[in-house]
Amino acid sequence: MFFNSRNSKLSMFLIFDPLYWVLAILGYVVMFALASTVAPKVAGKFAGKFSLYTSMLLLLILILAMSAGVIYLILVFAGLTIDLYALLIFLLAINILIYLLSPYIINMSYGAKKSEELQRVVNEASAMLRVKPPKAVVVHSPPNAFAYGNFLTGKFVAVSDSLLNMLSRDELMAVIGHEIGHHKHRDNLFMLLLGLLPSLIFYLGYMLIRSSAEDRRGAQLAIVGILAVIVSFIIQVLVLAFSRLREYFADTEGVFVAGKEAMQRSLAKIHYFYYKYPSVKAEIAESKFRTLFIYALVNAVAEPFTRADIERLKKEKVSPIQEFLSTHPPIPKRLAFIDSLRF
Repeated sequence: MFFNSRNSKLSMFLIFDPLYWVLAILGYVVMFALASTVAPKVAGKFAGKFSLYTSMLLLLILILAMSAGVIYLILVFAGLTIDLYALLIFLLAINILIYLLSPYIINMSYGAKKSEELQRVVNEASAMLRVKPPKAVVVHSPPNAFAYGNFLTGKFVAVSDSLLNMLSRDELMAVIGHEIGHHKHRDNLFMLLLGLLPSLIFYLGYMLIRSSAEDRRGAQLAIVGILAVIVSFIIQVLVLAFSRLREYFADTEGVFVAGKEAMQRSLAKIHYFYYKYPSVKAEIAESKFRTLFIYALVNAVAEPFTRADIERLKKEKVSPIQEFLSTHPPIPKRLAFIDSLRF
């Protein structure tokens, strides 16, 4: 057993621990290296060979298999028993608390207000998707839309006042269909639980390294701990990739509700706004809730909004590092994916 009271107390003050920061920096170096070298090559090799549903299933199996393998290695090698469950319960409790409180925080932060007019659009889109309508709210923010909520607060679809002024009704239906798709697929809860795995493995590795000084197998424990930390960031890259697949999955619902053209125009309009006003894009990038937003924070060039402009936008290149470290796919790839859909 490598957890003890001293380590448990220390783990509560990770922000003051140099070892924690060294491991975090190491992990981010690994992530950037993967995003700039290995990940684009692997993605290019397998792009287009599997359907969206098959890709999601295979990636989920890979994430779970890698996570289970690393955790099993630590259990066997370090003789870990009850402390794994304590750490898992701790991480789960924190994430569930955030999940339960976040709707209240979002409503206060963005000044969410009910809108009967928007609710009618949400009701129409929900009927087409055969789901119970979420609550429609208007928020004050740069152009965006997002889905949030839980069993305590109910489900919400938020659309910013600025986006409402930008979109036609069919474009708004497409965006709302996308956000309802997140509720339909239970993406918020799904990604919350999946995101526990890299965190759990990172902290297990951290505690293994921290405890190595007090164990006769110190060097071996430290090596396993460092490997666990590195693998945790590899799994994090895979979780981000899975999140991007879920965004494509939600796009299919927007297309089903309003059609390909409306979905593509809505994405192009949002993209063009942030290209024209980069300071607003930076504001979104720094937001604690950026993972909620429909907009993908990647660089590309867009002009509004003829068919030829959308075709040109689909061909724009994007930064591999930005793409593979993002929760959302780049807009050009989303536009091309929408073209490939068949109903």
